[in-house]
Amino acid sequence: MIYLKSENEIEKMRESALLVSRTLAEVGRLIEPGIETGKLDLVAEEYIAKHNARPAFKGYGPKGNEFPGTLCISINDEVVHGIPGSRKLEEGDIVSVDCGVEMNGYFGDHAFTFAVGDCDDDAIRLLRVTLESLYKGIEQATHGNKMGDVANAIQVHNESHGFGVVKDLVGHGIGKSLHEDPSVPNYGRKGKGERLREGMTLAIEPMITMGSWRVKTLNDGWTVCTADGSLAAHFEHDIVVREGKAEILSTFDYIAELSQKHEKIMTHG
Repeated sequence: MIYLKSENEIEKMRESALLVSRTLAEVGRLIEPGIETGKLDLVAEEYIAKHNARPAFKGYGPKGNEFPGTLCISINDEVVHGIPGSRKLEEGDIVSVDCGVEMNGYFGDHAFTFAVGDCDDDAIRLLRVTLESLYKGIEQATHGNKMGDVANAIQVHNESHGFGVVKDLVGHGIGKSLHEDPSVPNYGRKGKGERLREGMTLAIEPMITMGSWRVKTLNDGWTVCTADGSLAAHFEHDIVVREGKAEILSTFDYIAELSQKHEKIMTHG
């Protein structure tokens, strides 16, 4: 069932989304070669707790294999759901940091893929195009459009640059639950799918590869990697469907303030 949000609920969701945005920036300022992903996770957990919220991902999942981290940290060929630990970032890595919080009864869920040190031009292009596709999808998330309009905009932009669009993983509705209806795929046909309505709140998250769209899950039951070992990128915003123009609740502005090195990636706001 799809829950349309009131303006009061949307404001609470904005608070949660912006806390995630600030958390990603706190993590981003520490991203450099040599840092352990577990250290990044600890910083995020402490920052969220300081703001009277709780990590949405920690403890999520099936009994006996609950996700152990505050962040999903996915490096290079890891698409999503990478588990933080003792692994150290290396020069030239790309690393997706996905974070969720619950605050005042509402969730925020937001992701950015960072370049670690100097990355090659192909990796930067993957990040830039994936981020561009996120905004192209958001442009279609208006009242009266169909979910296929959002999905197709993301798919066409990435495939026109020769990249693979992961089909086994999708975005989702968000609100009082981390994952709500409807599903938000990154591929599809214009004019098809769920009709978008004012007050729908969505987490739109293109997951894009430099090679094949096919993925596999590692033995830890969480980490999803590209099947062919190619690089993957992941960006995510929380949005509200509006008449005429979608409203973005999260922001990358805090990340943009960190360093000029993100300039080549962040061709949008």
